Amino acid sequence: MKYKYQLIILGSDVPIIKNIRDLFNKRIEELNLPGGCLKIIDRNNYEDEYLGNQPAFVLYFGDNSSDFKDTDIVQQLLKDGTMILPIFFSDESFSKEIPKILENQNGIQYKEIEEDRIVNIALESFELLRNTRKVFISYKRNESTSVAIQLFEALEAHNFDVFLDTHSVGKGQPFQDELWHRMTDCDVIVLLNTPGFLTSHWCKEEFAEAGAKQIGIVQLVWPGHAVEEDDTSHICYPKQLIKENFENDSFDNKDSPKLKISFIEDVIKDVESIRARNLAARQDSLITDFRNIADRLGHKVVVQPERFLTEDLANGQRRVYIPTIGIPQSNSCQIAEIKNEMSSGKVSIRLIYDDLRIREKWVDHLDWLNKNLSIDIKTLKKQEFESWLQNN
Repeated sequence: MKYKYQLIILGSDVPIIKNIRDLFNKRIEELNLPGGCLKIIDRNNYEDEYLGNQPAFVLYFGDNSSDFKDTDIVQQLLKDGTMILPIFFSDESFSKEIPKILENQNGIQYKEIEEDRIVNIALESFELLRNTRKVFISYKRNESTSVAIQLFEALEAHNFDVFLDTHSVGKGQPFQDELWHRMTDCDVIVLLNTPGFLTSHWCKEEFAEAGAKQIGIVQLVWPGHAVEEDDTSHICYPKQLIKENFENDSFDNKDSPKLKISFIEDVIKDVESIRARNLAARQDSLITDFRNIADRLGHKVVVQPERFLTEDLANGQRRVYIPTIGIPQSNSCQIAEIKNEMSSGKVSIRLIYDDLRIREKWVDHLDWLNKNLSIDIKTLKKQEFESWLQNN
């Protein structure tokens, strides 16, 4: 790869750095990115390896004795406009553990539960994960409302954008249209599989829709209720609950059950950890569908290591097709290689996306932008892949 992602690790030499490095490499693998796309840099190889014109993200580990290392490197990176995440360890000790030069940076307190989040923040900064962290809670109201609200509040506290039907549909909005729209645009579904879940028409529809859209599911299966094997098993991660996971060991619906805080932390960790692999699965699906149609119609498209597609035309122009999960966003074009392509002035970009269940007003808005924007960056919906490729 011409451009590499530079993960820079500075500050205290704490043991958890190995965990973070290993987890980062695991996420890169889950995203189906080539191993050579990532370069890990520390103070020992910084002078030889760091390149200011390539994407970089810094993890700075604090020190509880205020013995701050690498501040000269930090100063240079701040001048370069590099994003730096300070990591501190004790409650309300940011100012003691983090050097003054980083006092204006938004930091995070390290806890084991936060390891996935730390890695995902770096992936988001590289535009390898969406920086919107959207979760959809699917449940049966008369069996698990109290747990659904509990998870809604806990996930929001961990900076997720959470959809819960009773809290997230505005007054006057078409309820079912908005529900399908928000599910389409989410990263992960937390599904509360209570004994009566699949007896509900709408719950069954949500489950089927998640499978059709290849959305990852963290499925919490109520005690004594077995999960059924089906064709969503490749995207579904079941957690069989036991009564000890509930406060007072009580999970009967008439008692308004609540999960123990320690178990909720496990659920949040699971949600964080499957974001990358779910994104990769949905991108793979879009890429495969587009390539199959393109090949059949005689278009020679090539999948690049950064997981976008290119097509070189006879007139010297190049088309770039970017698989876009959920609602297409302008920052889908921010990948370093694509920025380089755009600077040549010989590139047109199509954000390819699955428009199934996206609200009509959004699809109409995207169509309007396609007709009225002068720059050659357009959206291309899945149902129009064939007709567009036939005519272009």
